[in-house]
Amino acid sequence: MLFSLDDIMEYAQENDVKFIRLVFFDIFGSMKNISIFASELPRALKYGVTFDASEINGFMNVGESDLMLRPDPTTAEILPWRPQHARVLRIFCDICYPDGKTFEGDSRNILKRAVDDLGEMGMYSEIGSECKFYLFELDERGNPTKTPHDNGTYYDVAPVDRGENVRREICLTLEEMGIQPQSSNHEDGPGQHQIIFMHGSPVEAADHIMTFKNLVKTVADTNGLFASFMPKPLADKSGNGMHVHLSLYESKTGKSLIDPECEIGRQFMAGILCHINEMSLFLCPTTNSYSRLGQFEAPKYVTWSHQNRQQLMRIPTNLEGESRLELRSPDGSSNPYLVAALMIYAGIDGIKNKMQLSEPINVTRKVGIEGLVSLPKNLDEAVTYAENSDFLKSVLPKNILATYIANKRSEYECYLSARDKEEYERNLYFRSI
Repeated sequence: MLFSLDDIMEYAQENDVKFIRLVFFDIFGSMKNISIFASELPRALKYGVTFDASEINGFMNVGESDLMLRPDPTTAEILPWRPQHARVLRIFCDICYPDGKTFEGDSRNILKRAVDDLGEMGMYSEIGSECKFYLFELDERGNPTKTPHDNGTYYDVAPVDRGENVRREICLTLEEMGIQPQSSNHEDGPGQHQIIFMHGSPVEAADHIMTFKNLVKTVADTNGLFASFMPKPLADKSGNGMHVHLSLYESKTGKSLIDPECEIGRQFMAGILCHINEMSLFLCPTTNSYSRLGQFEAPKYVTWSHQNRQQLMRIPTNLEGESRLELRSPDGSSNPYLVAALMIYAGIDGIKNKMQLSEPINVTRKVGIEGLVSLPKNLDEAVTYAENSDFLKSVLPKNILATYIANKRSEYECYLSARDKEEYERNLYFRSI
């Protein structure tokens, strides 16, 4: 990990770095970047780099278009898949106005603020994730098809699991970049795979997810395949979730607080369950997201359980006896910075208002459950929940929330008017997510 200008310049010289990729994200979680020569790095670190934010969806208008990128040197990593001569160094950036004031639409900064607010309450959190994706064949022109790379299912091995070497390459490249995957396996769907990450600080965890998604698509492409994190790329098969595992600790003692027997932990969990439908627009932000919920093991109701994998929240315990919460509704189309920030803020609200945790639910959907609150059934319902949410208005910048809601409202209206809704979703999401 690099901290100073001298550190990063020495590292760049030692590793034949010629290009610096300055990476940032729009409010929807799409990766953007500006490339500069390594010789410009000292200036970029000192003064930042200006860019035209009017071209980024949800940022600025033409009349006030300029924003600045502030490179975060602690995130500097060489991209292993780029040429080994005249190498490329990637750095995540924070976004600010030309006067140095933080840009409120920077989702990475929104998460940093949530972490700070949690710290002021004497607590900190760590986050891990389970990220699922599909590998598809390409046609003769190199375009992605809907033909899965294999016909494997849960935990299959080669040769049924034809993606074993691709996952191996992904995991080794992640490790080379200082990101530690915990495990990988073939998932339920044909051509579907999962990689589970070790826990880390919330911002670091979100950074790793963004790196991972970019890496997976790159490695798939070099292997003549196409990778998709689209929530439900195959209508009759398992969807792509992005389960978030959150651990909560007391700052002074390091004591784990996510425990159904711990009052603070129960209040934190209750806060997330209370605000989950208001948050769903950001956890499940596409029309396609709602085809996944309630199918296979994806949740349908606002429930929790110790072990039942069909519930929204699960409280697994590791070998050391330490518990964490697993939120199972987020999917691969979401912005992980906003997902983590909203989970933390919802938990904080639960603690501040001493919310009461409901009883666990341990039955499956096949049995039938009455009297439970359902997750939103479509993007329109999710938008309505968000529009009426005082909670979201209290934790997200007003203009960012309004822009996000307007964009998703328009997205849903286009979906409704589309003659072929599957084709609409394929064109809008399949390649980009």
